[in-house]
Amino acid sequence: MNDQAGKPSNVDAGKAEALSVMLDMRPSLDGYYGIPQETRLLFSSLSSMPDVRLSGLLQMSIRRVRGGVADGAALSTAQRLHRFSKTIVSLKTATHSDWTAVVGTWISDQLHRWRLRLATWLGGAALPLLHFETRYFQDFVWQQLFARTVPPSARDHILRHDHRVCASPWRAMHLCGIERARLAGTSRYPRIDTRGIDVFIAQTPYPGRVAAGTALIVHYHDAIPVLMPHTISDRAFHEASHFHALAANVRDGAYFACVSEATRRDLLTLFPEAAERAVTIHNMLPDHYHPVDEQPERIAGIIRRHQHGEYLPKASKAPRKTWMLSKRFSTEEEKSRFYSEAFAPGSRFLLMVSTLEPRKNHLRLLEAWQALRDSQDADLKLVLVGHIGWDYQDTLSACLAGVEQGGLFMLHSVPAEDLRLLYRHATVTVCPSVGEGFDFAGVEAMRCGGVVAASDIDVHHEVYADAAVYFDPYDTVSVVEALRELLYAGDAAAQREALRTRGATQSSLYLPERIAPQWHSLLQRVAQSAR
Repeated sequence: MNDQAGKPSNVDAGKAEALSVMLDMRPSLDGYYGIPQETRLLFSSLSSMPDVRLSGLLQMSIRRVRGGVADGAALSTAQRLHRFSKTIVSLKTATHSDWTAVVGTWISDQLHRWRLRLATWLGGAALPLLHFETRYFQDFVWQQLFARTVPPSARDHILRHDHRVCASPWRAMHLCGIERARLAGTSRYPRIDTRGIDVFIAQTPYPGRVAAGTALIVHYHDAIPVLMPHTISDRAFHEASHFHALAANVRDGAYFACVSEATRRDLLTLFPEAAERAVTIHNMLPDHYHPVDEQPERIAGIIRRHQHGEYLPKASKAPRKTWMLSKRFSTEEEKSRFYSEAFAPGSRFLLMVSTLEPRKNHLRLLEAWQALRDSQDADLKLVLVGHIGWDYQDTLSACLAGVEQGGLFMLHSVPAEDLRLLYRHATVTVCPSVGEGFDFAGVEAMRCGGVVAASDIDVHHEVYADAAVYFDPYDTVSVVEALRELLYAGDAAAQREALRTRGATQSSLYLPERIAPQWHSLLQRVAQSAR
């Protein structure tokens, strides 16, 4: 952020008195949809606010981040660039060049973990936040942090802002707090040096304390790790880390920007004392999703290009199985003919967009789809878009027959321009989850002119309102009946058109121009309270 201590670099001089905001960017390094997507969108939105001086916090979940430049460091330009370059290397991969580096890194990491423990128990010096200057590394910053979600039109705004580096791994900071809670009964975390920063926005309950004069806002997406721990990965760690960091954030006076009123209610169920500091600001939609004209001739190619194919889970102690997630063909000619016929103009398919994990309820949709094919429409297709998450074995096993029979298609890494068309041409986009904080897929589909059927949970009613039809996510018969009405009833076409119209209005509530002013108002209010 600074060329020299106290002198702004690539931030307008006119912003010297602007509100200083730092945004946690860790999720944007870890994934594509959900919290990573919203992190990128929020940074983009804040970057265009003229009275906000913005920076991102670069921190890894497991590894330490190397490099960065301290305030006032007397370094040549070459030395500074070398340290910034080391930051990029550590964000991309482990920083071992030979065996001596491996040993040295291991020793350094062990010493660092003990320093974190001491900072947790005894206080002392705050963890430093070093500087990282964007202007020298614009390709990396854009490609790695933003390009997967933010449109290129926002690139200039985004690349005007620098970043800060927290070397300490996020998980290691959490473990310190969990350890203290286990031994002393109350969680506590190291302090990070946020001096000069008015507001720090964390994307999940944060395992750290901020300096006096800095307000902490937790962008609170959901309480699922505590209220539905059976549905998450790495359950023991994620439940404990979420609860203890959240409890500490509440005690320390943090503010909470909840992505839905349903999420806010869950927060207050856990910690009612946070009521005066918790507001609801819904997630915002990416500009990628907007109404599109029908292009049915493109659907077959999109489906064919983005299928999972063979899926081999990452290495583990258990024996690994290769899952065949696309239909086999004898010849390329046979394959081309199959896709052009299966997704010819006028074909019907259901669409679900979500990571494959238990909470998303893929199995219920599979059962309903199979029941509709058996009883009413043997040609009805099902398209599942999303990465393979965790606890997937039962779901993948249930998918295999449908895949080989040519009715079920499993896709991943579908770019927004293709996903727009899938949303538009799907007969119905189905959102069957049993628990959500917001659920992007439904409003994305509505924005693209799609039709939505969703599980009858509070957050869906809040976010989708009357622009979706609802079903009981625990009852296959309920799912079948809701879909049958939208697909085959005498007035099904009219019902779908009415939902498209209502969906266009409902989804407009989540456009950036509607959400950004709410963030601006919150930032001004909490910064005033911290001064």
